[in-house]
Amino acid sequence: MQSMAEAIGLAIALVLSGDADLLEIVWLSLHVSLTATAIACLIGLPIGALVAIARFRGRSAVLIVMNALMGLPPVVVGLLVYLQLSRSGPLGFLGLLYTPTAMIIAQTILITPIIAALSRQVLEDLHSEYAEQFRSLCLTRMQTVQALLWDGRYALLTVGLAGFGRAVAEVGAVIIVGGNIDHLTRVMTTAIALETSKGDLPLALALGIILLVIALGVNACVQSVRMTAARHAYV
Repeated sequence: MQSMAEAIGLAIALVLSGDADLLEIVWLSLHVSLTATAIACLIGLPIGALVAIARFRGRSAVLIVMNALMGLPPVVVGLLVYLQLSRSGPLGFLGLLYTPTAMIIAQTILITPIIAALSRQVLEDLHSEYAEQFRSLCLTRMQTVQALLWDGRYALLTVGLAGFGRAVAEVGAVIIVGGNIDHLTRVMTTAIALETSKGDLPLALALGIILLVIALGVNACVQSVRMTAARHAYV
């Protein structure tokens, strides 16, 4: 059994040496999470914008559902995607189970409600500020949505970063639909869980260090974007 100091030293050495297996896991993690975040933004931002400007019967219920879906349990999402992609499921013929694509689907389903709900709040506040101006210009609903998405781009970027942070740290859904297969579907979070259970602390700690750096980087980007947005607001 390695001492903690020895394990940390080996972990730092793995990170600094650019270990091939380590980089492969990190690259797959970033590929899956960034792709899922991009797709979730393409879906969630327009939904958030439309709900922000629309007034219709049952809107309160829609908002409740949107906010509730932000707390979707990852293992439930993973199970639902698994049932759809398994051989006996309706999409089993696609052969996507235990592939990075299945992991992207699961993460997209998981973070799309988060992006939609957060963007709805941002854009609703922005719309209330410019509502009279939009009416005076006789903008269509689509033109209003486009204007809001552009004017709120800095705040929406923080929403996207929040979605990415949630995706890259997720483990429950991706391990169900991805299977944690070496050199195919093993990402940072699932590898950390596996290597810790195997007692390979250096690799687990190395991945943990990189994941922490990514998390800190995302938070730094969010703070930077907020400061940029604040400066532009007073220009």
